Amino acid sequence: MPAETHFDVLIVGAGLSGIGAAWRLQKQRPRDTYAILEARDAIGGTWDLFRYPGVRSDSDMYTLSYPFRPWREPESLASGDKIRRYVQETADEAGITGHIRFGTRVVRADWSTPDARWTVRTSGGQIYTCKFLYGCSGYYSYTEGYQPDFPGLADFHGRVVHPQFWPEDLDYRGRRVIVIGSGATAVTLVPAMADDAEHVTMLQRSPSYVTPLPDRDVIADLARRILPPRAANRVARAKNILLTQAFYQLARRRPRLVRRALRGIAIRFLQNPGYVDEHFKPTYDPWDQRLCVIPSGDLYTSITSGRASVVTDHIETFVPEGIRLRSGAVVEADVVVSATGLSLLPVGGIELAVDGEPIDVGKRAAYRGLMLSGVPNFAYCIGYVNASWTLRADLSHRYLLKLLDHMQRHGYASAAPTSPTGIGRPLLDLSSGYVRRALDKFPVQGDRDPWIVRQNYLRDVVVTPRADVTRDMTFTRRTVPLRKEEVVR
Repeated sequence: MPAETHFDVLIVGAGLSGIGAAWRLQKQRPRDTYAILEARDAIGGTWDLFRYPGVRSDSDMYTLSYPFRPWREPESLASGDKIRRYVQETADEAGITGHIRFGTRVVRADWSTPDARWTVRTSGGQIYTCKFLYGCSGYYSYTEGYQPDFPGLADFHGRVVHPQFWPEDLDYRGRRVIVIGSGATAVTLVPAMADDAEHVTMLQRSPSYVTPLPDRDVIADLARRILPPRAANRVARAKNILLTQAFYQLARRRPRLVRRALRGIAIRFLQNPGYVDEHFKPTYDPWDQRLCVIPSGDLYTSITSGRASVVTDHIETFVPEGIRLRSGAVVEADVVVSATGLSLLPVGGIELAVDGEPIDVGKRAAYRGLMLSGVPNFAYCIGYVNASWTLRADLSHRYLLKLLDHMQRHGYASAAPTSPTGIGRPLLDLSSGYVRRALDKFPVQGDRDPWIVRQNYLRDVVVTPRADVTRDMTFTRRTVPLRKEEVVR
């Protein structure tokens, strides 16, 4: 087998996580060979896929950006284009781009215990091998979004689109638009489309919590004027970490207080308590599902200007002129955007097998939230649900490298987490519909450390770098000689 198809580490995905993992790997283990297998033809992952109007971060960029490369743009909540460019520039500057195999979608990976290596197969028929496989492709399907089976859809005379596959030729200027949904995508689309559409209606089955945040960070702007860029970024990053973690803990401990606060903010913007209680008063507690961020209250501003409105009701059926609701009302539309969520997919949809035995990811336990019980030399990257994705992703990268260092020092060929004694909560502990639909596909948490995934960065940033990589871990040595391509170069 040609040498260029075997690597010490294979990273799947060239998005925010994959590029961060490659940067850490190059820095800490420069002698390791690696490649990034990317299904798409460009860097960026989520930020290359989503091209709908207004697409942006819903986390501040001082925590979503890499700790090793400061965010230098003025916006705290950045557009998808700027985030994609930031990831691309990070890869280019570090020499990572040359390691990416574009248009390479991994479909299967087989672990051989005697060889102590993975054989990775792609949709195009290519075969790669590696000592360690790291999945950085996120947790949702790039090929399909969640699309409910709407009754009467074929009768609608207008156009229906899904935000995940936004058509370049869609012209909604001067047209009536319905955005179905109440999550992060919907609250982004409505104000972005309202500037050009005749009117935009956000049609939701039930309300979600939304919270306005400024699109500029006053503390960050001040720090940049008096401190060097890296120091200023650390100040803004630390401040935002503390605030977001404090707000999350407050929401979990004093949910009624946070509910009242969010309602009060909405009333200040909308000046209509009845409207707020009808359309912005969820039945669940804050952070049972993710909070939706609206930069500078742009959604509220679109509503008060009359360019947008919210309807809370159930869809009975599509009709030629729009959507008829359970109440009997008809909302007319020329364009319907089905912002109904993601289709979650564990480990990028890769079929895993160990010594010929298929691995059912949903029946495995999550070790430190990044490895699977009983699966050797494999890790996956999933960020926080209550904070910026990158915060947890970077901790995962660093832990993985610590594990690789330990294996090298002791001459181990493989490391596999043992199974926990008990099973606890789902890995993704949210009540959102898109999460509940896929719970059986994802690994579960155990009942004790290191099988519990805590949504607490302030704890993890202290504990994870000091974690014992040998705890509940089985190490083995190689049982067959190295192949020619595996000899240390």
